[in-house]
Amino acid sequence: MTGVSSQGRADSAYRRILFFSLVFLTTFGAMSLLSGVFQEGGITPLEFVLLLLYAILILWISASFWTAAIGFIRLLVREQEPPPSACATVTRPGAGFKTALVMPVYNEDPERVFAGLRAIDRSLQETGQAEGFEIFVLSDTRDPDIWVEEELQWRKWAVEAGLPERVFYRNRVENTSRKSGNLADFCRQWGGRYRYMIVLDADSLMAGETLVEMVARMERNPDVALIQVPPVPVNRVSLFARVLQFASSLYGRIFVAGLSYWQGDTSNYWGHNAIIRVEAFAAHCGLPELPGHEPFGGEILSHDFVEAALLRRAGWKVWLADDLGGSYEEIPPTLIDYAKRDRRWCQGNLQHARLVFAGGFRPLNRVHLAMGVMSYMASPLWLLFLLLTGVQAYLNSLDVPVYFFGDYLLPIWPVSYVVEMATVLWVTLAMLFLPKLFALVLLAVRPRLGAAYGGLPRAMLSVLLESLLSVLYAPVLMLFQSKFVASILLRKVVGWPPQQRGDHGTGLTEAVGAHGGQTLLAVGAGLLTYYYVPAFFWWFTPVLAGLLLAIPVSMATSRVWPGERAKALRLFLTPEEHKPPRVLELLTEQMKNTGSALCSADTASDGQGSEEIVGDLWYRAVIDPCAYALHASLLPEEIPNRRRRHYLEGLIFQLQDEGPDSLSAAEKRVLLSHRDGLEELHLLLWSAPVGPVAVQAPSLQPS
Repeated sequence: MTGVSSQGRADSAYRRILFFSLVFLTTFGAMSLLSGVFQEGGITPLEFVLLLLYAILILWISASFWTAAIGFIRLLVREQEPPPSACATVTRPGAGFKTALVMPVYNEDPERVFAGLRAIDRSLQETGQAEGFEIFVLSDTRDPDIWVEEELQWRKWAVEAGLPERVFYRNRVENTSRKSGNLADFCRQWGGRYRYMIVLDADSLMAGETLVEMVARMERNPDVALIQVPPVPVNRVSLFARVLQFASSLYGRIFVAGLSYWQGDTSNYWGHNAIIRVEAFAAHCGLPELPGHEPFGGEILSHDFVEAALLRRAGWKVWLADDLGGSYEEIPPTLIDYAKRDRRWCQGNLQHARLVFAGGFRPLNRVHLAMGVMSYMASPLWLLFLLLTGVQAYLNSLDVPVYFFGDYLLPIWPVSYVVEMATVLWVTLAMLFLPKLFALVLLAVRPRLGAAYGGLPRAMLSVLLESLLSVLYAPVLMLFQSKFVASILLRKVVGWPPQQRGDHGTGLTEAVGAHGGQTLLAVGAGLLTYYYVPAFFWWFTPVLAGLLLAIPVSMATSRVWPGERAKALRLFLTPEEHKPPRVLELLTEQMKNTGSALCSADTASDGQGSEEIVGDLWYRAVIDPCAYALHASLLPEEIPNRRRRHYLEGLIFQLQDEGPDSLSAAEKRVLLSHRDGLEELHLLLWSAPVGPVAVQAPSLQPS
């Protein structure tokens, strides 16, 4: 590693001092106004708790606002960047090293996984520098059918494209430590072959020019261990997803530019769409197992923040490439799926509370970890703040005149309260909504960018509609996240199930099951506040409206046709929809061309006729010679084990006597996982006098 210049350290220190000074001054100002109101007649214990909660929440809002404000200024004055390909020159054949593209997968759709990888590889080939990259599919898939299909898709691609030396696949016998363990296993087994690895998610998509430029930047900066390229959500068509894609694309640019400014060389890792120096990662990013039991102990679930902190602790730099495009991902298609993904992430982020004060971490990395915790704790804190505000309003109504009169929608405070309370209210709202205005200003001063969002008038209408939907979504997500936090604090473990990625509508039963309790809660809270504190009720209506409409809004926005209709009207349009990048076009082509990956031996005959081999894919790996040969060749060598062999024999007898449907998914996986038992079963079925029989038969009955 090279040393950091004193000028660079001074610049980073200045930026962070500026940012945190703005955040704390804003928080202090808002708190001064609010405490001035409460001090009239002395601060009660309840008012003190409200002040404390508001201090935490306004600090969180201030940090977000000033990140957006700084990002807005940076983008406003920034010249147009050259395309990534302008300086991508370091991975041409003969450069002396290779970069691994690694995609950990877990029970994902194999067609989408391999279509995405094919598109990425085609994009790399168009740069003329594909030989500098090799591709790994690191499977932790447990589902036996998906496992076999992954193998068949991999082999089909390798044969058709003539890439057996550049495309690799392996399935771990045990998925120890989930994704972080998957990557650690890659580093141990193959890491010495590569200088860099670019980590992808199953839904990641990256342009070839971007990949080459990422390597170029690492080569030019030998003291950098990780460069994170912000992914932009694409490809979903439901109304919910299109609204999120629009918001992430339009506002995300501002926030990412701001984050890059104050984080500098101590940026964060988001777990995918990032390039990592393998040697540094292998040397310093071994994750400890936390003492105690889940959900707070055991394996570290959200590993990315921790790995970035470990790299910085070792003296390496971590960058956020806010100026680099060509990085994409896909998001959950419905509000309920979005909440389910949040549930998985929530446990991992709350676990970081145990690491905030870990030895040796940089102060800014501690801030990252605390912000990860706060991203989920903010919801229960807001909920508690609302509840206590209602209690305070009720207590005040017992001995203080009501501040709403006639048809006034705004409260008429006592003269001494007017300026302070109005200022607190408008400052809070301004910090929440000004980033949206910043984004529109950028579109106004950059007409070509504005056209990519449908033109300024439509972009303004889209922002207005997105803001209204966000107001409806906010209380729903607040209750979801509060419930998640409460269940984790009660030590309920969530696990790590795969997420639903494809577009699908939310049915009435699912919507009622997810939102029915929220709706009932809104009815009860609304009746109580209207009856006991009518003045507070009108301020509470935005929260109540979101909860009361949760079921119809969740169902309507999950549908594809409203999203397609909005797109036809050029609403919620993004640059990727306006003019799809080449790599997205390649993905579309690959998805159309991705058909069955089954082996050619789709039927088997005993010489007296033939029966079609139909049914589950796992069974093809047992009986189809082509699929069996491929699967067996990918299994690891094993030390003979009599206990395992007896267990396998028992499963084989069960399959013979009761048929494939009698086996659980775990038992099917066991049969597929051990070469000796699989070989015995394959030979047994093919030696049957009547030949291999259809999987749908009630009994295999081989001799």
